[in-house]
Amino acid sequence: MILNRVAVDLGERSYEVRIGTGLIGRAGAEIAPLLRRKRVVVVTDETVATAHLPALTAALTAEGIAVSALALPPGEGTKGWVNLARCTEWLLEEKVERRDVVLALGGGVIGDLVGFSAAILRRGVRFVQLPTTLLAQVDSSVGGKTGINTAQGKNLVGAFHQPSLVLADIGVLDTLPDRDLLSGYGEVVKYGLLGDADFFDWLEQHGPALRAGDAAARLHAVTRSVEMKAGIVSRDETEEGERALLNLGHTFCHALEKATGYSDRLLHGEGVAIGCALAFELSARIGLCSQEDPSRVRAHLRAMGMKVDLADIPGDLPGAEALIALMGQDKKVIDGRLRFILARGIGEAFVAEDVPGDMVQKVLADALAGR
Repeated sequence: MILNRVAVDLGERSYEVRIGTGLIGRAGAEIAPLLRRKRVVVVTDETVATAHLPALTAALTAEGIAVSALALPPGEGTKGWVNLARCTEWLLEEKVERRDVVLALGGGVIGDLVGFSAAILRRGVRFVQLPTTLLAQVDSSVGGKTGINTAQGKNLVGAFHQPSLVLADIGVLDTLPDRDLLSGYGEVVKYGLLGDADFFDWLEQHGPALRAGDAAARLHAVTRSVEMKAGIVSRDETEEGERALLNLGHTFCHALEKATGYSDRLLHGEGVAIGCALAFELSARIGLCSQEDPSRVRAHLRAMGMKVDLADIPGDLPGAEALIALMGQDKKVIDGRLRFILARGIGEAFVAEDVPGDMVQKVLADALAGR
């Protein structure tokens, strides 16, 4: 078995991201060294529980580790106050102690919610991420951002709480619906666009094989994405500077997600892909990069069968001014000013705080006119 290891270097809170096939089946052996008593609790969702909880439970019990599990409803709607309370109350009922370990088995919704619950339970309980989607493996499971959505916006309530270990089993990606896999690919492309032009070149060549199920391509894509995120998080854990680059495409994305009600109309990674295309279009119009760059971004996303334009989002969308108003609630607002991640070229992203509002409105208006 090929197992790649990526270190997230945060001093006393450092941990490893382990990437390979069969990791859920070996989870007992991987997690056992972390345990002070042979007992864990697992929080997952009902869909993932059906597909992967039996294998995880078997792997843990084979190592003599007792297991209790809670399955929450699937979907973005779970990531809110109601299920945060349900999860936290359940962990208390299970008498989870500060020295115990909580396992988060699922995609980004479960990882974010369970991580936040672990952060606030007894003022901080250790947890392990077992991400089961491409999006969670390359992005949300690494870096310690946890939280929930509220009526005011996405991820506005949360905490930085680093996991003790991340086990990214790329074998489970075979069970993902194609749309969910492509949603995760939106975050993979983001890494090439923000800081590694060679990786974007590689994705242009090997992206179709990754989509088709090529395990070597998936292993490389996940590993390179995690390496990039781990490096950035190690240098800027709480997003004071460089870590903001990871939000490439997200200012547009979060406004679109709110406009579509965090529904199946637009998955997160789809919004990231559209947001990256818009960020490069904005960069080109300001004169930061050539017009060839947004064209190349859009061509690759289109070749992968992804959503690229606002026209690809079903149903009505609000106007440009309303979308900009939705951006105003984003976490990336500083002193009332929107921060955008723009680019001087592919692999050359930077944080911009002085973006002309009329230019943003024009880009959005033109994009909406194309619907």
